[in-house]
Amino acid sequence: MRRAAIERLLPAAYQRAAGPGSVLGALLDVMEALHAPDEAVLADVDALFGPYRTPDGFVAYLTRWVAMDHVVAAPRADAPLPLPVGRLRDLVAHGALLARWRGTPYGMRTALELATGVTGFVLDEPPERPFHLVVRVPPAAADRLALVTRIVEAEKPAAVTVEVVAARADPPSDPTSPEPDVAVPAAGVASVRAVGRAHVPAPLPHDPPEEPS
Repeated sequence: MRRAAIERLLPAAYQRAAGPGSVLGALLDVMEALHAPDEAVLADVDALFGPYRTPDGFVAYLTRWVAMDHVVAAPRADAPLPLPVGRLRDLVAHGALLARWRGTPYGMRTALELATGVTGFVLDEPPERPFHLVVRVPPAAADRLALVTRIVEAEKPAAVTVEVVAARADPPSDPTSPEPDVAVPAAGVASVRAVGRAHVPAPLPHDPPEEPS
């Protein structure tokens, strides 16, 4: 609040005493300086809660608002984040979508792809083991099994057991074989166009919009 605005709130006798060089005038100057930082925050307070505008240090806190704090679970509060902050912003931005589809194959795949930036996760339900799910992790995400496991445990239906299996990388090609004319992207390469602004595909037609468990 500016000094002039504070002064107008005072009784008339105090306003007359708040002239230049007066003690009351100096106090009003101090009040204006003390209010300035807080008012600057309040003027742009919506930026604190925007996943792509909030400071990096506040992103992990916002995961609690969208029930994705299990992604950043760590034994120590000062532990580094298990994924880049840009991917964490993507998870917060898509928190409502993930909550709607929680407990479904689409919801689990989307959460895994947003967190890792890798596609190619396969969800198998063995017919000989009812209520059991096998999550096959592509080679590009095999080094993030701890993160993948936390997400799978949180996104799976409550009554389902789960097994996380890391897929083996393809063996190196024969150097004597001719190279293909067209380069083919390797399986599991991230399909995110830009970290921090992930594109999430819509559910496939064969994915029924079942209610989350």
